[in-house]
Amino acid sequence: MRFCLQNVLKTAVLIAAGVPVVLAETPPTLSTELPHIVSVVRTDPKTGRLVRRIVVSPRLDATIAKPAADPTMLAAIDETAKDLQVSPELVHSVIEVESNYNPYAVSSKGAQGLMQLMPATARRFGVSNSFDARQNIEGGVRYLKFLQEKFQDDRLAIAAYNAGEKAVSKYGGVPPYPETVDYVAKVGQKYSQAKKSAGTGKIESKAPEQASAKAAEDEPRHVIAYLDPEGRLHIATR
Repeated sequence: MRFCLQNVLKTAVLIAAGVPVVLAETPPTLSTELPHIVSVVRTDPKTGRLVRRIVVSPRLDATIAKPAADPTMLAAIDETAKDLQVSPELVHSVIEVESNYNPYAVSSKGAQGLMQLMPATARRFGVSNSFDARQNIEGGVRYLKFLQEKFQDDRLAIAAYNAGEKAVSKYGGVPPYPETVDYVAKVGQKYSQAKKSAGTGKIESKAPEQASAKAAEDEPRHVIAYLDPEGRLHIATR
């Protein structure tokens, strides 16, 4: 009750101050923690002026099921991953663990958006607004690509995405941080499942062709008998 009262009071103060408040979409299940309040500057489509908005985004429970993400967002993830030659399944696995597809997610350490980019990492990979889904996706995928090329190992790339490049280089492997060990396990599990599902889909797509070929083999054949010019009997099937 105290948390709810604090939220109401915060929102009332913001409205009284004339600051537009935008409530982010609520995922299926929320934790009991206070929501994140983020100041976002966007362009007003009618006037062209920059408008500062306060976005109230609930914290996500990492154990909840994957929400129905925006199809446009999903397409952008797949397209960007393929363009940069990074496995789309890996990118989806990272996003699911990082933000559960919430473009307004903010961590306690300041990581922002779908792929939870720290401000310094965002700047490093050309992202000017981490709450812009397309920018965030591209910046995050570029970072993943960089880590894959640096460590030549997806598991270490995933660890570096969480703990940083220096930590992985220092320990020569996955850093012994409980958070990072858990993170690598979660992303790795989702990645394995996603690859397995993608592989199953390809096998199933060939099934109709195999069934068609088998049906053709099982069709009854016609027997043809004929005499050649010398009077010999010939029997054939077709």
